[in-house]
Amino acid sequence: MARTSVRISSLLALSAALLLTAGCGGDTASDAASGTASDTPAASGGAPKKDKPVVVVTTTWEGAFAKAAGAEDVKVIVPQSVQHAPDYDPKPSDLAAVAKADFVLYAPFEPYAAKIKAAAGSKAKLVEVNLDNDPDKVNAEVAKLGALFGTAEAAARWKTGFDTEYAKLNTELRAAWPGGKAPSVVTQVFTAWAAKLAGATTVGTFGPEAVTPARLAELSAKKPALVLDNAHMSTGTVLPDSGARQLKIVNYPGDDLDLLPVYRNAAAELKKGAGGGGPVARAGTAADVP
Repeated sequence: MARTSVRISSLLALSAALLLTAGCGGDTASDAASGTASDTPAASGGAPKKDKPVVVVTTTWEGAFAKAAGAEDVKVIVPQSVQHAPDYDPKPSDLAAVAKADFVLYAPFEPYAAKIKAAAGSKAKLVEVNLDNDPDKVNAEVAKLGALFGTAEAAARWKTGFDTEYAKLNTELRAAWPGGKAPSVVTQVFTAWAAKLAGATTVGTFGPEAVTPARLAELSAKKPALVLDNAHMSTGTVLPDSGARQLKIVNYPGDDLDLLPVYRNAAAELKKGAGGGGPVARAGTAADVP
C-alpha cells in the first residue's frame, strides 16, 4: 500500500476562512463541492435529521471500502489523479467537507487525517481503516463500517457479490497455471493479497524498505517465476537477472470507488505473467500509476 501523506501547512490558515464561511449560513459553493447529503426536517419541527451518513475519506482506497459498506455520500480528500500526495494542497472545500462529515476514514500510515479534522473543527468520528485487499480483511472492514454507518444490509449484499467475483477470478487464475502447477512468487508485502488471489506459492516477501543485497541474493535463490511489485511504491526491477517476470499490482481503486476492478485488473496482470506474455516491469514503473 502506498505511504501517503498530505502537506498540512495551509490547513490552519484555511480553517479560519472556513469558520467565517460557516458563520454566514446558507448554501455555498463549497457545500456543493463537498457532496453533503441533504437533511430532512424532523417530524416534530425540531433539528433536521440526516437520511444517510456523510463520509469523508483521505483516499480512494478508504472511499471504496466506505462505498462497499453502503455509504452513498463519500468525499475523497486526495484526488486519485495525484501521484504524490505530499504535493497536494487541501482546498477550502476539503475542509468544508470534513467540517460537515459524520465520519472521517483514514489509514494508520496517514497521520495527517487527524490534523485535517482538527483544522476544520469537525466533530466527525475518526475511523481507522485497515487498508489491505486480502479478502478476509476487506470483508471484516466492510462489515465494521456497515455497522457504524447503519448500512449493514447493504454491506452484506456487497459481500455476497464480492465473494462470488473473487471465487470466479481465483478459479480462472488456477486454470491458467502453466502445466497446472501453482507458480512460485516473491511479493512486496502490500501485494501479498494478489498472490493469494492467484493461489500462488509465496516463497518470499520484500519491502516496504529497500531490498538489501543480502535479501536480494536470498530471494533470487528461491527461483520465483513471478515477482509482484507494488505499483505505488515501486523501486524498479526487484530481482534483476533472476529470470522472474515482474508484474505491477495496483492497490488503489479509481474515482468510481469500485473495489472489484482492482481484483479484475490484478487477475489480468497475473494471467499475463503466468502465460509468459506480459512484459517484465522496468525501473520507474511507479510514475504511471493512477
